[in-house]
Amino acid sequence: MLALLPDISINDDWGIDHGTWTVLVHMFPGAPIPVVQLSIDGIEGPQNAYDIGKALAPLREKGYLLLGSGNIVHNLRRLEWDNPNGSPQADRFDAFITGLVKKRDNEKIIHYEDNPDAAYAAPTADHFLPLLYTLGAAQGEKPEIFNNVRNTGSLSMTGYLFGFGEK
Repeated sequence: MLALLPDISINDDWGIDHGTWTVLVHMFPGAPIPVVQLSIDGIEGPQNAYDIGKALAPLREKGYLLLGSGNIVHNLRRLEWDNPNGSPQADRFDAFITGLVKKRDNEKIIHYEDNPDAAYAAPTADHFLPLLYTLGAAQGEKPEIFNNVRNTGSLSMTGYLFGFGEK
């Protein structure tokens, strides 16, 4: 993997982030699966995340699972504990991004911050950027959309699966 990303260094002092193990422990309970986790670099921004995904794309051809774990809408400061659904801003932003993912308009997704609901939906990039890794790695592939749900007002659980449908 380091050959694909020559400017990346390895540091496992932190351990596995909850965005990795919370997903994998349910998908593969007890399985001894080696995991390489990429940390989110909030300084480099969305284009960098997308470019890293493109650089990692050859791993998929060798059978590697590339998993991006995040949220389209993730604003813990605006949680509405009594709201089982999404707020209007969350619904609009999630629908906007899902529409772009379906069309594979990656350029507009990279510039998601231009959307008027982005500051509410993704006030920090850390939960949104995993989508850009996966879009970069899945060039031209059409997504399968699952779990298209918003809850507690300001969280989205919408997921995208690439590699199981048509190109």
